[in-house]
Amino acid sequence: MKQENQAAAALREAGDEFVSQWGVIGNAWGINRTMAQIHALLITAPAALSTDEIMEELKISRGNAHSNLRDLVSWGLVRSVVRKGERKEFFEAEKDVWKMFCIIIRERRRRELRPALAVLKECSARTKDLRGADAAAFNKQLKSLSDFLQLADRMITKVSQSEQSKMVPWALKFLK
Repeated sequence: MKQENQAAAALREAGDEFVSQWGVIGNAWGINRTMAQIHALLITAPAALSTDEIMEELKISRGNAHSNLRDLVSWGLVRSVVRKGERKEFFEAEKDVWKMFCIIIRERRRRELRPALAVLKECSARTKDLRGADAAAFNKQLKSLSDFLQLADRMITKVSQSEQSKMVPWALKFLK
């Protein structure tokens, strides 16, 4: 019994550390710390959790939990689960790492890459008819950036639409 208690305590401690550090990592990636912590909690939870359980575990307000859960649901990283006989809403995370990766890169493309491409396009349109060395250098740089970001956009599209079983061997071959 003592060993089981020690194992449970060690698991709990490691889980708490993971949730905390996932929040730090998420913040470094530009994701709300609480959103990342909720995601970490749900990807390691053995069963779906209610908003109240998430609030209690992370010591956060209902509004904070609710808004971050809505964002995670809108991203597709978390889904709402109905339990028979329960009025509460429960949430579970997508636990397939490849699917999580594809969801995240598609969302980052939508939030970051596409707006950057729009800025480059708009700035290029405003300066395409300008003459002089400075304008030529500026437009050349914008074109280089645009070409690179368009390539990244195409790569993200291909990767996120591929099955892991096809993509991983290709990536390993590419990285050798």
